[in-house]
Amino acid sequence: MKRIYLFIVILLLVGLYSNVKAQKGESKTFQFVLGSWEMQTPKGKIVEQWSSNADKILKGKSYRINTKGDSILTETLEIRKVGKDTFYCSTVPNQNDGKEVCFKLISTKNQIYIFENAAHDFPQRIVYQNLGKNEMLAWIEGELNGKSRKSEFRYKRQ
Repeated sequence: MKRIYLFIVILLLVGLYSNVKAQKGESKTFQFVLGSWEMQTPKGKIVEQWSSNADKILKGKSYRINTKGDSILTETLEIRKVGKDTFYCSTVPNQNDGKEVCFKLISTKNQIYIFENAAHDFPQRIVYQNLGKNEMLAWIEGELNGKSRKSEFRYKRQ
């Protein structure tokens, strides 16, 4: 009986250790987004800022700054783990009744991270590509009114 009890305790500890290790590894995967990023446009610039909290949830915000220096918040963002899955969640002012829309991480190959929500109107995919310490490429893609669309955001670290 003692052997069975010891075996169960060992299995529980191994399972707990594996879960903690997996959560730490996942949060490190997206460390490259932390900080402030900007992209110049003819109308000003787009800025994304990311930080991490004690719960290992990455929080971001995106805003536009026009040529006069006025800024407008365009969305608040989170990358968080729910169970074994990772989600990119966006809340856009004046859209979706103020509710967030989440996209599930479906691929992590070659420093390209693809999040997908096939049921969303547009975009259905949000993608981030780590291009090194000072560059990041993000894009949104999917179908809108039966046509394929893609918008790219080439960011430089501020």
